Amino acid sequence: MPAQFILVTAPAKVNLYLGVHPGKGEDGYHRVDTVMSTIDLSDTLAIAPSDELVVRMVPEADFPMEENSAYKAAVAMGEAFDRDPAFTILIDKHIPVRAGLGGPSTDAAATIMGICHYWGIDPTDPRIDAVARSIGADVAFFLYGPPAYLSGRGDVMEELYRPLTGTAVALVKPKTGGVSAADAYRVFDEAPLEPAPLEPMLEAMRDHRETDIFAQVANNLAPAACALSPEISDVLAWIRQQPDVRVAEVAGSGSCVFAVCNTQMAAERIALAALNDHHWWAQAAKMEKSGPFIAVG
Repeated sequence: MPAQFILVTAPAKVNLYLGVHPGKGEDGYHRVDTVMSTIDLSDTLAIAPSDELVVRMVPEADFPMEENSAYKAAVAMGEAFDRDPAFTILIDKHIPVRAGLGGPSTDAAATIMGICHYWGIDPTDPRIDAVARSIGADVAFFLYGPPAYLSGRGDVMEELYRPLTGTAVALVKPKTGGVSAADAYRVFDEAPLEPAPLEPMLEAMRDHRETDIFAQVANNLAPAACALSPEISDVLAWIRQQPDVRVAEVAGSGSCVFAVCNTQMAAERIALAALNDHHWWAQAAKMEKSGPFIAVG
């Protein structure tokens, strides 16, 4: 008897390196270099065949279903493979929105992989990569799992690396508000900054030299995020002063800050202090190798 539904985990990410190049190309987008790793904070998607495409979120979203990245991914899969994407998709949200942790992108990737499962499509089919890139810059990354370097708009897979499995991370963000990527790029364009050197990070990732990797963590979009939400600067300054923090930086376009910690206990202590003393949103997590993971219900 076939399964009634499948569950797909959709992990968040942090940018170990984010380099946005000043100026836009002819396509209207910035050139972006980024090195990302997934973490074990994740959304869970329940996907089941249905009479029509329906996407719901828990907690409920404050925007129309048609604007959800998972909905867009399902529609794009239907167009790419000339099939009706008639599924009910329920997203149990744990990754905060407008945080720079890749929530919408990972939900889209999980949707793509779930539909591949139902339709018997090889996820390495080149049409899958095209669908992913049509939804958003980070979606293609989430189809894989290991840390990776991406170029182009941040959507062209260049290199995969050994996972930094088990590396402790504390995530802290202001309790209210968030930063949209569009706003961050708009502010960046008003006073663009050159990206940090990329090659030292790539060399460290290739050789799996953790000390050097964390020494090269950089994000030239961070000042734009802090300008839009000054409390991010407060979080970043606070977390950099905490014991056992190896490095801390803004995640993507914000508003979350991540700190690489010496131990999981340190990450949990920082998260607890952020919650209790400052009433910020906080979570302890670990880096891992994880693309969308499918469990049959």
